[in-house]
Amino acid sequence: MIRKALACGTALAFLLCGLAFTSLAADNGPETITMTATGSDKPKPATFPHKKHQELLKCADCHHGMQDGKQVAYTEGMKIEKCEACHNPEKLAGKTKGALKLDTLKGAGHGNCLECHKEMVKKDPALKEKKLDKCTTCHTK
Repeated sequence: MIRKALACGTALAFLLCGLAFTSLAADNGPETITMTATGSDKPKPATFPHKKHQELLKCADCHHGMQDGKQVAYTEGMKIEKCEACHNPEKLAGKTKGALKLDTLKGAGHGNCLECHKEMVKKDPALKEKKLDKCTTCHTK
């Protein structure tokens, strides 16, 4: 009887630990993220519907890391930092992508987000009517 209770208790403990681990591993970040460029009040902060994007894209479509001063592709389990952790003048001084300054949050957002939105509109003209490629999509009034 004691053995049975001990075995059931142990099994229950493993089950609860497994459920706790699963719920921790399933942390997909905030539902919505508000991004504000440091030292600027224009344009308005960008509102990013994170959960909505997770339903449409893979994490690696947006996220990446940095190693030895170079961008590396996202891999499952990689720690995800805030964009400005790297996209700042201290870490990426003078780095550009075309006319965009990658050492700013604005440059990172326009290089990744706006570029993707424009590509989506090219693929699906119906999205043009929704103004997906316009500033007000992210910078709400």
